[in-house]
Amino acid sequence: MGIEIEFAGLEAKQIADHMQATLGGKINWQSPFVLIVESDELGPFKLEMDSKQIKELGDRSNIQGNPTEAAPSFEKTYIETVSRLAGNLVPWEIVSPPMELSELHRLFPLVDLLRESGAKGTRAAMYYAFGVHLNPEPCELSAEHLLLHLKSFFCLYEWILIEGDVDFSRRVTPYINHFPNEYVLKILDADYHPDMDQLIDDYLEFNPTRNRSLDMLPMFAHIDEPRVKAVVDDDRVNARPTFHYRLPNCEIDDPNWNLNRSIEIWMAVEELALNEQLQTVCNEYHNKLSSVLSGLGEKWPERLKEMLPLPSSTSWQQSV
Repeated sequence: MGIEIEFAGLEAKQIADHMQATLGGKINWQSPFVLIVESDELGPFKLEMDSKQIKELGDRSNIQGNPTEAAPSFEKTYIETVSRLAGNLVPWEIVSPPMELSELHRLFPLVDLLRESGAKGTRAAMYYAFGVHLNPEPCELSAEHLLLHLKSFFCLYEWILIEGDVDFSRRVTPYINHFPNEYVLKILDADYHPDMDQLIDDYLEFNPTRNRSLDMLPMFAHIDEPRVKAVVDDDRVNARPTFHYRLPNCEIDDPNWNLNRSIEIWMAVEELALNEQLQTVCNEYHNKLSSVLSGLGEKWPERLKEMLPLPSSTSWQQSV
């Protein structure tokens, strides 16, 4: 699983030093707004300002490394000013390499250190809407396996919103839009058995965008990039064999929060995907979504808790 963490409140050099202190390795600046921490044990971790325009500005500059160490110049002052002002609006993002699940706990001290230094998360300002993105690799690249995970995610979605306490500021932005109801019903249908081509084509028909709570475009581009590019012309779609799970908040400034909370919620998706009760759950949720009275009566998350052994918020501190 790879992990991406968005936050504000710190300067690049400070973040990089904390990454090096907790992960080891060397810091390699690629531009004033992009650097790599080469961990000998875990691989390369990227730190970048999450703005295409600002990164392009850094790429065009003559300052190739840490701007605070560059010789005094108008360009240096300009880059430092842009970094300081943008840092109040645009998040810095740490992007991990794919890691074994048993190694993910090694990121927790980094989160704690960033918090202690003043990192700001989702709830620090109404306009932040920062997130944690998880990139778990599937056990196999088959249509059946990916379909099981889509089914599981859709069935758990309402529960995830509550247990993950997805912030309102993130829900009203387009970046984590949920899927059209018609597509959800198609996926949940017990008679839907697509091959890979059909699975990808149906996804692209209803979801020709990165802005989904579970973005499948990286996965499908890895499997059949020409098929995806024929429909989605977006150079931000990076082909890679991962689910791109975008829902979690980044509550890095909360002393009771760490990455284990988001990871365990995703693992509930993995577990239900391989649970023999999955289609039974799908059938009941399909009936609920299809009913004109779907908004009345028993709440779906409560019904799920009756049917499945789901983790509760009291277990986050002990998980992973």
